[in-house]
Amino acid sequence: MEPARRIEEIDEEIKRLFEERLEMTREADNGLSASEISLKCRKYEREMLVNAGSFDRILLATMFNLSRSYRLTNYGGSDSELVKRIQRAIEETPKTFPSTALVACQGVEGAYSQIATDKLFAGADIKFYKSFEGVFKAVEDGIAQYGVLPIENSTYGSVIAVYDLMRVHKFNIVRSIRLKINHRLMAKSGVALTDIREVYSHEQAIGQCSNFLKDNPQIKVTVVANTAMAARMVADSDRSDIAAISSPDCAELYGLNIIKDDIMNSDHNYTRFICISKNLEIFPGASKISMMMALGHTPGSLSDTLVKFSSLGLNLTKIESRPIAGRDFEFMFYLDIDCSIYSEDVLTLIGHLDREPAEFTFLGSYLEV
Repeated sequence: MEPARRIEEIDEEIKRLFEERLEMTREADNGLSASEISLKCRKYEREMLVNAGSFDRILLATMFNLSRSYRLTNYGGSDSELVKRIQRAIEETPKTFPSTALVACQGVEGAYSQIATDKLFAGADIKFYKSFEGVFKAVEDGIAQYGVLPIENSTYGSVIAVYDLMRVHKFNIVRSIRLKINHRLMAKSGVALTDIREVYSHEQAIGQCSNFLKDNPQIKVTVVANTAMAARMVADSDRSDIAAISSPDCAELYGLNIIKDDIMNSDHNYTRFICISKNLEIFPGASKISMMMALGHTPGSLSDTLVKFSSLGLNLTKIESRPIAGRDFEFMFYLDIDCSIYSEDVLTLIGHLDREPAEFTFLGSYLEV
């Protein structure tokens, strides 16, 4: 027999045997509680893996992970309190996203967060806060119905300060938006590029324009809380040797001249903003889910978790890890998944993750525009 044909036969036999194993798994688990099943499996898998060679260990670990995923999708789990809360939110959330609301933003008039807010809401009443934490607290305390926050940039990466605050505040993501960012170098009338000795901007904007700043080492860089605030500081200053990296809107708003408009490292420069609320709201068309979890500090804990998503064919579009303050070498993982909250398998997965010992938070299901 030709080797290729024999390989096909072996693959078919492996498939048949694994399907039989899954069925035997169901019969062996019959009548046992979830905790009893978990303890039984952990003991058996440890005994099998401890003396296995490296190749056998990979094969067995993959098989055990797939078996756990089979349990996850076939043994229920959609009756958890979190899943019930999600189902209530689907039923009770209005069918259309609001056109007006009181919205909290970080910065001052002209900030990119304000621009994102105006694109999300036709008539937002915007309340500005000095810090990202102020936005979280305004939503958490019910002062503002919604908050809009930058979370990541296509060229400079994640907004770390926002990710760190996500763990300590209670909120729900209800929508997100990708905004094209157009940084410009601006100063007062009559100021030329050769006059500038200092530039103000937010650290994200500075990072997104790092090549320009590297090519102009005579310019000192000063980090401020917001790009719009940088423009306002330049407009209010008596100095004629300073400039701001900010948006064209801010140049018009604060009466500044655009000195140079090609200072970004990449023309393909987008920032993703999330819209958060205190209540769990899931508007029709939700196609993205965000969650965060702290995994056990053990070998394979991340891969064991990720296989649960891959077994359902779910596309993880982002994994962000941040160290947990006060815990040695423990990390919080933030995950974005492209999937439907209306899927029973997805709800079952969420229910199981919520029941596991590791810390888990469902951040929301929403549409990205």
